[in-house]
Amino acid sequence: MAKVVLAYSGGLDTSVILKWLQEKYKYEVIAMAADVGQGEGELAGLEEKALATGASKVYIKDLRREFVEDFVFPTLKAGAVYEGKYLLGTAIARPVIAKALVEVARKEGAEAVAHGATGKGNDQVRFELAVKALAPDLKIIAPWREWNIRSRADAIDYAREHGIPVPVTKEKPYSMDRNLWHLSYEGGVLEDPDAEPQEEMFLLTRPLEETPDKPLYVEIGFEQGIPVTVDGKKHDPVALLEKLNKIAGEYGIGRVDLVENRLVGMKSRGVYETPGGTLLMFAHRELEHLTLDRQTLHFKELVASKYAELVYDGLWFSNLRQACDAFVNSTQKRVNGKVHLKLYKGYIIVAGRSSADSLYNPELATFEKDDLYNQKDAEGFINLFGLPLKVQAMLNSPTASPEEE
Repeated sequence: MAKVVLAYSGGLDTSVILKWLQEKYKYEVIAMAADVGQGEGELAGLEEKALATGASKVYIKDLRREFVEDFVFPTLKAGAVYEGKYLLGTAIARPVIAKALVEVARKEGAEAVAHGATGKGNDQVRFELAVKALAPDLKIIAPWREWNIRSRADAIDYAREHGIPVPVTKEKPYSMDRNLWHLSYEGGVLEDPDAEPQEEMFLLTRPLEETPDKPLYVEIGFEQGIPVTVDGKKHDPVALLEKLNKIAGEYGIGRVDLVENRLVGMKSRGVYETPGGTLLMFAHRELEHLTLDRQTLHFKELVASKYAELVYDGLWFSNLRQACDAFVNSTQKRVNGKVHLKLYKGYIIVAGRSSADSLYNPELATFEKDDLYNQKDAEGFINLFGLPLKVQAMLNSPTASPEEE
């Protein structure tokens, strides 16, 4: 019997797909679940459930450290934010999961891999481009593009018919995707962009009305653009992100409600919680403003936009993304130091920043007397910098003489 490795989460879609693959293709189905920090609750009983549904074998891969070090931190250093709001939590998790999926397929001698992404979403692209980049010979099965199930309600009916327990109902059908970087919500009641998200939906961040009435100060330390300390204490990557998620969540920081442009051509509404990631992005940007020169900082902003687009579009394993990393890493050599943040009622306020590599020179910036900056030099600079404007004005007013101008 030929083998297929299914990217399995235990949710509605992959639970139904596991059974469907057996019925449709007569495959031996091997389930591969990835631990990217979704929490013990989602992983509890996963192996038993997959085996009970018909899987011949179950792999539960702990990818948390790899996810943070090799996918989250490069995205952070790049400053990549899609359409100015989305911190790419789902997008950066897909390539690390696909990489593990391919590894299991190779180990098991499988001829195919399968995923539960729908034919309307971005994740189908992200999974499949990663597989094509890493193992172009593997067959890819995307049931949502093949079967007669047309909606989540249909999938729930299928699950009930086959005795498959699923964690959603027709009354509360929105889907959730959680990892160490974020938690996303889509579908169901959220498909109306004019409907406010229900407060009880949120799991990582407190409502503003319930956050502390006194601000909290937190210090984040960076080495070459990578966060390494919180309040002076060093943490490994996973523990650091978990700590910042808790701190920021207590103060209601990190919620985003976005109508985004999907790669497949439609607009969709997503609601995201990225508490620790929001703190890190804010602090990292503040430190770059202190340590990067003007031209590098401005060009890096262009690269950040392109980097976000590449990650969102599923092109993690592309040559261009890797080339962007080479540029980003070169800019991060001097992004060392500490950033002090003040957290209050959903806001992040910079309270200070310091670095041994700071380009800020108090003697140059001061409004008091200094011996470094000759203010008379500004006149010649302005004359040359403004020369094109002067020439244009002379062209527009041909009767004006240079002396009159």
